[in-house]
Amino acid sequence: MISITFDASWWLILVFIFDLVVRIAAIIIVPRNRRPTSAMAWLLAIYFIPLLGVLLFLLIGNPRLPRARRRKQARINERIRDITTALGTGSLRPDPPEWFTSLVTLNTRLGAMPLTGDNSAHLIPGYQDSLDAMADAIRKAEQYVHVEFYILQTDASTDGFFRALEEVCARGVTVRVLLDHWANRGKPFYRKTLKRLDAMGAKWQLMLPVQPFRGRYQRPDLRNHRKLLVIDGSVAFMGSQNVTDSSYNLKKNIKRGLHWVDLMARLEGPVVASINAVFLSDWYSETDESLTDEVSLEGVESSTGDLDCQIVPSGPGFEFENNLRLFAGLMYAAQHKIIIVSPYFVPDEAMLLAITTACHRGLHVELFVSEEGDQALVYHAQRSYYEVLLKAGVKIWMYRKPFILHSKSMTIDDQVAIIGSSNMDMRSFGLNMEISMLVRGEEFIDEMRIVEATYRDLSRELTLEEWEKQSLGSTVLDNLARLTSALQ
Repeated sequence: MISITFDASWWLILVFIFDLVVRIAAIIIVPRNRRPTSAMAWLLAIYFIPLLGVLLFLLIGNPRLPRARRRKQARINERIRDITTALGTGSLRPDPPEWFTSLVTLNTRLGAMPLTGDNSAHLIPGYQDSLDAMADAIRKAEQYVHVEFYILQTDASTDGFFRALEEVCARGVTVRVLLDHWANRGKPFYRKTLKRLDAMGAKWQLMLPVQPFRGRYQRPDLRNHRKLLVIDGSVAFMGSQNVTDSSYNLKKNIKRGLHWVDLMARLEGPVVASINAVFLSDWYSETDESLTDEVSLEGVESSTGDLDCQIVPSGPGFEFENNLRLFAGLMYAAQHKIIIVSPYFVPDEAMLLAITTACHRGLHVELFVSEEGDQALVYHAQRSYYEVLLKAGVKIWMYRKPFILHSKSMTIDDQVAIIGSSNMDMRSFGLNMEISMLVRGEEFIDEMRIVEATYRDLSRELTLEEWEKQSLGSTVLDNLARLTSALQ
């Protein structure tokens, strides 16, 4: 009988072969359909910390939703195109710039939503004001209320919102609620919120649940980051704000005195149907229940407004990064001024090139961020871009602590604006499901200018001279965080 024994040298050979196979496989698998910077970051992680790097790649290396979910999104897009092709979209404003028309075409091809006219849109910059305004609108519901928020919590600040839902439920109005699973799980009042929804009779579902034992799993850090509310298909709200207290009820935030500053828009007109279509697509994705026959997207009346609006959904369910392409296209189209508000500004190469190119073309460019960060990695990754932005000529305004400027908006010249849930960072471009609204109309720009002026008054300007005095330790942290931001 022949016995085979393995001494230490054999184990070293096997480890060497395994390591070589992993490295070769990584070169073949990792860069495919991935940004060069992201691919390089993953390869470095796998090469220098093989076991941990491979484990992380298997866990969060796929930036797409499961194939079945992506197929659902494709079917939804076709359904929306079929519906909206036959719809009246209102009277559009005359003489749009040529670049605006081509950008609208891009958005329609990527996100399926049409440009609509005869809309009214009004900004609500006050945090409690927006919660109260949404509650007032809910109380007028006669048919249905559709609620979709990244974070949804019942607390002292949102009690009026939940009371309004309870009141309309008691009258027989259908209330459907979507909330992100991972963002709410483990947060204060999570169980209380679900119990309150059950008690009122609302139909609710978790978005992108990470429940492997129930057969529901995808990359755990893919999130549905949208914030929207639709009442009877006639009134809608969308923007950056979650339904929770401005401290998010977190002990660490309360201890630091942090409060969030947000921006919501109240909408009427044909654009409401597009926002409702986003909700219906997410409801179908989570429940397999199609509501397009029950909840009509047709017959939305024009408002007294004169704004052209287009909804642009984005996220890992789509083939392309719809929001990134929209933002970059607008920056290249701008002729005079670009003003950006983004709490988490971690651009990829395309976005960084677009914003610095705008400066080199002689445009006035401003960026509003927070002086204090609530997420260490993102905060330091964002800071790593300040030097190149300042040297290019970007004016950076830092909203004074202890407030976190959480609004997300951009204005281009005096013609076009964007508002929504999307940050200008790689997470929002590739991993989060977002909703953005493109608006053309001087009336809306005027409201945006008032909000921007308020932010400017409550901020201080960061100068290149101040930035160059940063300590070596801070610079190292910023650069390390910048490297990790590419791991997508």
